[in-house]
Amino acid sequence: MEKFTPLQEVRWFVMRDLKRSNAKLPAYKMLEDMNLEIFTPKVWKLVTCKGKRMPVKVPFMQDLLFVHDSRKILDPIVERIGTLQYRFLRDGHGTPMTVRDADMERFIHAVSSCENPRYYMPGEITPDMIGKQVRIIGGALNGYEGRLQKLQGSHIKRLFIELSSLLTASIEVQPEFIQLVK
Repeated sequence: MEKFTPLQEVRWFVMRDLKRSNAKLPAYKMLEDMNLEIFTPKVWKLVTCKGKRMPVKVPFMQDLLFVHDSRKILDPIVERIGTLQYRFLRDGHGTPMTVRDADMERFIHAVSSCENPRYYMPGEITPDMIGKQVRIIGGALNGYEGRLQKLQGSHIKRLFIELSSLLTASIEVQPEFIQLVK
């Protein structure tokens, strides 16, 4: 996470949506309607709608979203929408959390390259889940480095991609693209 930047500078701000999970218009939809660039990690869930079970993509964490804009644009929106808040660093100065553009773009690219990314909260990943350090050579994730996820008895290989102490995703990678890093 980066330190606070001037009001004009465009950044990926880490934000919270305090609306209930069944709200008809969550913050990520409102901000999309305002033509703001947002990212919300989503997963597939089966929901019942009018008596029929159907798969729907829903936010992995109801209150987590990332918005790419400046404080000058976002501050009035946050003031107007009482359930939308910045997430702050614990530095005692009220500094909003941001993610470097390159890190956020890398994370979005990785999770977009996979049909079914799995997300993990900080603390959910234990040392026994972490495998070998690898580099991906070829395919959609060419050049990515990280650790493989240990999956007992599985032929599927998954790479951990992290947004520093906010969220981690595991992405399926093809075994032929994996190179061990020593």
